[in-house]
Amino acid sequence: MNFKEIIKHNKQNVKNIIRLITNEEDNEDLEQEVYVKVWKNADKYKEQGSFSSWISTIAKNVSKDYLKSSYRKKQDITTSDDKVLVVIQDKKFSPEKKLIQTERQTQIIKAINELKPKFKEVILLCEIEGLSYEQCSKKLKCPLGTVKSRLYNAKKELAEKLEELM
Repeated sequence: MNFKEIIKHNKQNVKNIIRLITNEEDNEDLEQEVYVKVWKNADKYKEQGSFSSWISTIAKNVSKDYLKSSYRKKQDITTSDDKVLVVIQDKKFSPEKKLIQTERQTQIIKAINELKPKFKEVILLCEIEGLSYEQCSKKLKCPLGTVKSRLYNAKKELAEKLEELM
């Protein structure tokens, strides 16, 4: 297993997952954490799905953990007496950026809804709900190869529809 090739092959997907979940344009610390976890847990990988989907799952979990920890940090701020501590919002959450992010999400949702039903359901199950190919295959009651084919075609179609967002 050539680790440089793994990073090269999965870099954009990991960035996209982190960006989608955390709403942060660029977070190299989280990317690095994903690859450290991949490296440390490579021996635990079971060939029950694609290696890329395993890395995607790690990226999703790292991003969710990051959100949980940043939420806790905000919750730990307390007030004493009549003094109120004001948390200054970071510029990355400006109204303009929130609007842009909302528009992007709307376009993505619209593109997913425009997919053929069989492509839409496989995208929702594998990419949104995070099910493995095998779990999707069982849930959809179709062969594993069909799930992989539909997912490939759905991603290809989405990439064409969302080319301007890339």
